[in-house]
Amino acid sequence: MKCIILVAGYATRLFPLTKDRPKALLDFWGKPILNYIYENMAQIDDIDEVFVVSNSKFYPHFSEWAKTLDTDRKITVIDDGTSDDATKLGAVGDLKLVVDKAGITDDVMVLLGDNLFTFGLKDMYNFHKKVDSDCVCVKVVDDLEELQRIGVAVLDENSKVLDFEEKPKEPKSNKGAFGAYIYKGESLKLLDQYLAEGNSSDAPGYFPAWLSKKKDIYAFTFEGECFDIGTIKSYEDVMQNCKHLFVK
Repeated sequence: MKCIILVAGYATRLFPLTKDRPKALLDFWGKPILNYIYENMAQIDDIDEVFVVSNSKFYPHFSEWAKTLDTDRKITVIDDGTSDDATKLGAVGDLKLVVDKAGITDDVMVLLGDNLFTFGLKDMYNFHKKVDSDCVCVKVVDDLEELQRIGVAVLDENSKVLDFEEKPKEPKSNKGAFGAYIYKGESLKLLDQYLAEGNSSDAPGYFPAWLSKKKDIYAFTFEGECFDIGTIKSYEDVMQNCKHLFVK
């Protein structure tokens, strides 16, 4: 299995913190958020190669970051060729770029570089192996406004996705999806069709929403929290209130 970590956004809502520093490398209690994500993912032995896709502006930052890791996995930082928010490829566009450029045919875990999980990604991986299918991860979310900002899944009793909608105005369930996905190698071949049909290349949830209408997808329901660091307020809240969850 490969892992792709998406960090090519410009985080304009976090200015001035991210004007000259990428969001995924903001300091969280002495180390970047990206380290927590990497260390969580690294518990999965079957992941043998990691791709970090950045924009051109912050490509040097991530290249230097990769050199600091004490790991025997191959880490490849890819420049997506964009230079500002207006030209960005979007999460799905960056995913396709890496799949094509690296010629990936293996199963892939896709992670967002600004989502901090308190659950083990290895648990999601084990679920994926059990169901042998593409997977999203969800948790119960009772706040309507939050559900309207994320993906929402309707599940059957076996956790198969019956319906998935990104940013719904009227959510059909309280199962909110967060920034970790697992795709089978054959599903990645459908990225071309997805984009050729004119679907959005922006938010990562649009692709599994479309894919769920083509084939079976399952949802791993996690216990714990996922913190999406999107604004200065969310960054400050996590820094002030969540250290005990990540620093032992």
